[in-house]
Amino acid sequence: MVLVPDSPVSDRPQRLDVWLDVACLCKTRSEAQRAIKGGKVEVNGEKPKQNREVRPGDAVTLSRPLGRKQVVRVRATSEQHLPKAEARVLLFEDVTPPPTAEEQAFQQLLRDTRPKGPVVAPDKRERRELRRLRGRD
Repeated sequence: MVLVPDSPVSDRPQRLDVWLDVACLCKTRSEAQRAIKGGKVEVNGEKPKQNREVRPGDAVTLSRPLGRKQVVRVRATSEQHLPKAEARVLLFEDVTPPPTAEEQAFQQLLRDTRPKGPVVAPDKRERRELRRLRGRD
């Protein structure tokens, strides 16, 4: 990768929690710190601390909801936040393997069993009716 002098990206080491935030893999730096402390992040197969430095070429594995693992390879670091689309192109390469047929079937099952529409709390009249039915009133 050729780095331009005025470019916001560099090849210098950077703290892992800052890089996860700048690369838009976590919404905030504090969320990145919680993920690292919670064991949801690995760097080159090791459980790091939040102040560990990442360099271009490092492999970062993030545990996502429902057992999915996202694997990214660090391309560069940046001191300033970039738009999400630019961060995906400049800062990391997503090398996550595609989901297996079983994983896809499981995801579809979860989507099918999820409740449809918003969950609405009962109003005053409905709460009274529920109490009456339960024999509490």
